[in-house]
Amino acid sequence: MLRLLASGCARGPGGGGGMRGLVLGGRVRPAAGLCDPGSSQSRQASDAPRNQPPSSEFVARSVGICSMMRLPVQASPEGLDAAFIGVPLDIGTSNRPGARFGPRRIREESVLLRTANPSTGALPFQSLMVADLGDVNVNLYNLQDSCRLIREAYQKIVAAGCIPLTLGGDHTITYPILQAMAEKHGPMGLVHVDAHMDVADKALGEKLYHGTPFRRCVDEGLLDCKRVVQIGIRGSSMTLDTYRYSRSQGFRVVLAEDCWMKSLVPLMGKVRQQMGVRPIYISFDIDGLDPAYAPGTGTPEIAGLTPSQALEIIRGCQGLNVVGCDLVEVSPPYDPSGNTALVAANLLFEMLCVLPKVTVA
Repeated sequence: MLRLLASGCARGPGGGGGMRGLVLGGRVRPAAGLCDPGSSQSRQASDAPRNQPPSSEFVARSVGICSMMRLPVQASPEGLDAAFIGVPLDIGTSNRPGARFGPRRIREESVLLRTANPSTGALPFQSLMVADLGDVNVNLYNLQDSCRLIREAYQKIVAAGCIPLTLGGDHTITYPILQAMAEKHGPMGLVHVDAHMDVADKALGEKLYHGTPFRRCVDEGLLDCKRVVQIGIRGSSMTLDTYRYSRSQGFRVVLAEDCWMKSLVPLMGKVRQQMGVRPIYISFDIDGLDPAYAPGTGTPEIAGLTPSQALEIIRGCQGLNVVGCDLVEVSPPYDPSGNTALVAANLLFEMLCVLPKVTVA
């Protein structure tokens, strides 16, 4: 069984560990909770009923356990086409902490999300069996051990044929996730949205923290460097050669100032051609957005992307062979309104909508 823990957050009456079912469509269905080690689902037939988030027309949004979009929670990835997973780790953070609470807060805000995407025509819950797999059980006192736990959890998720959509957590977590993904898919293409390139070699003598994940991925051959794009890069630096490493590896580096006041649809047309048909991974650091829209993060940089540009980037991945996604660096202590987590929840839904096999009306 995956070493996963259920989210400790509850919403509304009867929430938390004592609630033995989820209210769906006005009915209560048993929740394949992570507290039930034996609970799993066999792969559904193509015409069998799939999990659906409950409609607010019949079930109050404050009712139910705290899962992503109030989806059923289960312990095993078996039978799932895609799943939301939390990785509540922030001991790789270099500035403001708090991203360990990101998964819980994103789940809370996801209660506002609905099942269809009228803008793109995507109907993910009519196409895929989706659930919430809870949280990876990280070691908050040992970053190396946490990376091992994350890698082992994702090896099992990927082996089951389940596409992971991850709620971070700081950006360190993408490194062990890509270790597991590359074991199955080989070197990955990468669409990376961020204010920072995260290709530093080390800091304070340490080679593993949230500023180094993609340097470590290059070191281990986890990335297909000719199919890597980094969008939204900006901010001050200690040198004027800050972009040299990424470009020397063959990455496409798109600076934030090259995105100001324009649509990113043309850029994503070029990215789709660059990525081709081979597997890609989407990694979205919430600090890629301007802090006016997403203040709740550890390393904010001014003059970033807008939420509408974020949608253009993610929707621009439709038709690509997306095999995994993450949304990282939401820090609720710096997000008093919850707006950063709300944006994050919406972006994760958009990622779900661009997965292969999602029906588009």
